[in-house]
Amino acid sequence: MMVAAVAVGCTETKTEFVEVPANPSNPPPDAASGMLGYFDAASKQTTCGNCHVGMQTRWSQSQHADAWNTLQNSGGAQDFCAGCHTVSENGNTAEGPAGWNVVQTEVYHDVQCESCHGEGQTHVTNPDASQPLASIAPLDGLAACADCHSGTHHGFADEWAQSGHATPIAYPASNASCISCHTGQGALAAWGVNADYIEKDAPLGSQEGITCAVCHNPHGSDNSAQLRVPIDVPDQNTNLCIKCHHKRAAPETEAETLRGPHSPQGPLLLGEGAGWFPPDFDPQIERIRGSHGTTGNPRVCATCHVTSYEVTDPASGDHVFNVTGHLFLPIPCMDAQGLPTTDQDCTLDQRNFTAGCTEFGCHADDIAARSAYVTANTRIDALVAQMEALLLQPPVAADLDRTDGIFTVADGAWFNNELAKMAGSRVHNPFLIEQLMLATITAINDTYGPFPITVPMSLQL
Repeated sequence: MMVAAVAVGCTETKTEFVEVPANPSNPPPDAASGMLGYFDAASKQTTCGNCHVGMQTRWSQSQHADAWNTLQNSGGAQDFCAGCHTVSENGNTAEGPAGWNVVQTEVYHDVQCESCHGEGQTHVTNPDASQPLASIAPLDGLAACADCHSGTHHGFADEWAQSGHATPIAYPASNASCISCHTGQGALAAWGVNADYIEKDAPLGSQEGITCAVCHNPHGSDNSAQLRVPIDVPDQNTNLCIKCHHKRAAPETEAETLRGPHSPQGPLLLGEGAGWFPPDFDPQIERIRGSHGTTGNPRVCATCHVTSYEVTDPASGDHVFNVTGHLFLPIPCMDAQGLPTTDQDCTLDQRNFTAGCTEFGCHADDIAARSAYVTANTRIDALVAQMEALLLQPPVAADLDRTDGIFTVADGAWFNNELAKMAGSRVHNPFLIEQLMLATITAINDTYGPFPITVPMSLQL
């Protein structure tokens, strides 16, 4: 039997006809669950892939397709590990043991389609009557990704659940620019992901946060860690993190109401389109790009925000915790065990400057990284204090009206000051922030002054 397999690219759609077996499924080894598993284990041909040819091809190149061998070659394979490296009840809505955990056969090796979509026998028997959709909700009854990607060994979901990504923020449906970054459904739609999944049509207020399947493609991708978009490209349009973290880095000079910066990290990091440039401001371009956003930082945002390492349990001395970096916190506060915590009210000495700051040789050691952080904050704090004083000067304050639709030097100064006050600006690009603030102080003084300038001379070089 011949069926059409449709391959969709960026600029064209291609239809190919492929041969499908007359009987595209075998009786499931675990008949009670209906888990079909491999049609041909030797060639890693899934039963689902007999018809869903495009997905089979993409999945076969993924880490999921080699999950069984990964376990066997790890040097630490144990029986209780197998359920997450095979087709079983993990990752889907099966109730009770299923697949490998009932019948241990090579047919169930690897994380196959049914691991996420659930048993396939019902769909194979009557394709038009059932659609076994997968879930993108990793903590929905511990189904989907979290069934396996959690715990001491693989704590991605546990860390993610404590992060800002886990909390969806539902905005009015008319504000599509917010939905596209603040809910999982909105992000997937904005990125052109049209696949169906259980929660796809959930109404606002019931949508998911930025879940695993938003950033990672479970069917596989050409990027590391099955990411939908690469993380190692210093570009605002093609970097995974910056696809959302690039909003309102510069003031909306034509708007009726002047709003402050919102998620400006990408442009700040790259030194492109961040802040208000005063008249005649001629920044030292090489210097403002000579920070964390250059080719010297190969993983761009992820270098600092997604740091993985091992921590030995001090109580037992041999149990190892794997930190996955999915709290997404740079230089995080550490608990007594040396694990990162969401409680960020700690001293600098209690923060981990090692994992992200020294891993790729950016800083010689944690002492050097901490020193650079303190220096940048001290210098920018001085500039912010100077700007705050200038914005209170009567002629400046009189010209600062963020609701009159007229953009002034005072408005630009206010925006740059708000940008400088954001804690992340001191790390994302302290060089750009310093130059912006110095140039803005000069513009304020030239336009409305002269005023006394108390910024230390060392900052006016």
